[in-house]
Amino acid sequence: MHHELIVFDDLGALSRAAARSVVDLAHEAVVQDGTFHFAVSGGTTPWQMFAVLVTLDMPWERTVIWQVDERVAPGDDPDRNLAHLREALGDEAATVRPMPVEDADLDAAAARYGAALPQQLHLVHLGLGPDGHTASLVPTDPVLSVQDLPVALTAAAYKGRRRMTLTYPGIKRARRLLWLISGPDKRWALEKLLASDPSIPAGRVEAGSSVVMADRPAAPGNA
Repeated sequence: MHHELIVFDDLGALSRAAARSVVDLAHEAVVQDGTFHFAVSGGTTPWQMFAVLVTLDMPWERTVIWQVDERVAPGDDPDRNLAHLREALGDEAATVRPMPVEDADLDAAAARYGAALPQQLHLVHLGLGPDGHTASLVPTDPVLSVQDLPVALTAAAYKGRRRMTLTYPGIKRARRLLWLISGPDKRWALEKLLASDPSIPAGRVEAGSSVVMADRPAAPGNA
């Protein structure tokens, strides 16, 4: 698929622009549909965007935040993306729909979360790993082959944890993708993403439209 690339001088400028973009899309979604459905990935890059977002005119009361992926870990574990998300939101009144990774039957929990997802997500935020993974669609894991479920579990641990994640069909529900990519260690993977290179997991993602916001160190050729 085509990805629109926008390059910023640093992560701060990227985060401010991303936050403004989210606010604009949120207001548009609320006018059109009454609710803004926003799916957010883990990782460190989105939290600077959220620090800006909570200072802007965001329609939090009409916003539902879904998780793109989550580590299978206890609720109080610092590895959990949910903890960082709630910390970033502070007292904002958004509805957060956590992935149920503490359930005894994780496959049933993933199916239940997938069944609750709206048929269209207005915006899905994605990151990009140096190895080309996005969400928790990690290289060589059988989760890459899941085509009949919007949410599934990785078969193996990745960096010490199994993950629950949106699958390719789940991500395809996005009206728009917003990739936030920072750092020179992402440059190789970003080149492949922009080429929709299927040799990396991120290169196989499809959705309605896609905007890639990258800082200059991550940009191919340091554009």
